[in-house]
Amino acid sequence: MHSPTAFLRIPRVEPERQAPGRRIRHWHEYENPLPDPRAAEQGARCMDCGVPWCHGHCPVHNQIPEWNALVSEDEWRAAWEQLESTNNFPELTGRLCPAPCEDACTLRLSGSPVTIRAIELAIVEHAWQRGWVRPQRPTPASLDAPRGQVSVVGSGPAGLACAQQLARAGHAVTVYEAAPKIGGLLRYGIPDFRLEKRILDRRLDQMREEGVRFRTGVRVGADLPARDLMTEGSILVLACGSSTPRDVTVPGRELGGVHFALDYLSGQNRSLDCGMDKGRHMDARDLDVVVIGGGDTGSDCVGTAIRQGARSVTQIQYHSEPPHQGDVLTHWPEPVPELKPNDHEAEGGRRIWGWETVAFRADADGERVAGVDLQRLHWSRTDDGRWRREPVTGESRHLPAQLVLIAIGYRHPAHGDVIAELDLRLDGRGNIAAGDGDYRSSREGVFACGDARRGQSLIVWAIREGRQCAESVDTYVRGGSELPRV
Repeated sequence: MHSPTAFLRIPRVEPERQAPGRRIRHWHEYENPLPDPRAAEQGARCMDCGVPWCHGHCPVHNQIPEWNALVSEDEWRAAWEQLESTNNFPELTGRLCPAPCEDACTLRLSGSPVTIRAIELAIVEHAWQRGWVRPQRPTPASLDAPRGQVSVVGSGPAGLACAQQLARAGHAVTVYEAAPKIGGLLRYGIPDFRLEKRILDRRLDQMREEGVRFRTGVRVGADLPARDLMTEGSILVLACGSSTPRDVTVPGRELGGVHFALDYLSGQNRSLDCGMDKGRHMDARDLDVVVIGGGDTGSDCVGTAIRQGARSVTQIQYHSEPPHQGDVLTHWPEPVPELKPNDHEAEGGRRIWGWETVAFRADADGERVAGVDLQRLHWSRTDDGRWRREPVTGESRHLPAQLVLIAIGYRHPAHGDVIAELDLRLDGRGNIAAGDGDYRSSREGVFACGDARRGQSLIVWAIREGRQCAESVDTYVRGGSELPRV
């Protein structure tokens, strides 16, 4: 490190974002990667802690202090080699991860942690620009070892990470995707203003050169029986995600204009991606839009509706508004409950906190939604520490709405198709039951990873699970593995 006290002199600086008035006119990413000199400066803020909490709280165990130091010393190639050793897709986590590493940074105690996510993105984009991101083909020794025929069902981050690791180890890997193109939620669920699809496509090109084969438009368990993929010596990896959405069961739910968030987002993404479904997707232009749910998917709906030209967009948060400044000492190194900036509020959306949806009102014809009825909630702690909600008497409100989007998360993977065909055991939440250590399901030769096994989670956890599942599959085939455990 150039200076062990740089964190005292150099302030935290976020990546530049395009002004709200300009970015809502297009669908491109609006956050710019840190320029190299600024990333080096921010890397120098790292304290190189004796106990690197950031490393421990990163699900893929990125070697964060090491590549912070290398970037600060202008050693970009070495920083890239450190980064890619633990993360298959840092260009994705650098854009999409909520960065639990920054919550765990020791400088979080002073309110300004190192900009780890931004530095990660700067490193990987630097590597792509310099041509350092190359196909990693299996070694002759790997090809001489026993090889498995591996079918991966699902092409989200877990399935892709698993497939890439196994192909690099010398296995024959085919990824099956039900949609017309590879990528899962990365392609169809995340708007282009957060992830332009060229970023995904360049990585898929690398994987093809590494030997991964892709088959699209195939529903394993329906179009193609899973048993056909399970011949002697073959392995099946289920990384089909958590696709059964949670619903709002209130009067008026059957009205037209009330939709699940993913149906709305995927329609918009398909319309932008080579014109698929063009003109048939839901359009929020000149409508009052209400988004039920306060997570990332809800925020993506808000940003999408604003860019479509909605008249108004309101996001309903079920929980009470968190404090503007949380008690860091009480929670660190875990995330601190506090109000964080929301890009889409600057774009014209609004968030309201502590309201529960109790009914949808119909229009004059009684067929389409015209508004949403809300009830104020009061949240309190019980003696055993759990949260309890109670309606506040006399506090209700009505919001006009011609389009309502439900974005309150997902329950579990779809239980039809491959899960039903193989009669796989499920856990208490409806996910595929598979071990934390070996990722084996209840059926011999069938593994599960990502949201299908873990439940709805972060992209960085999906990558971790895919990598660990690959190591378990490799061990299953060969009796041992040289793939990293994480």
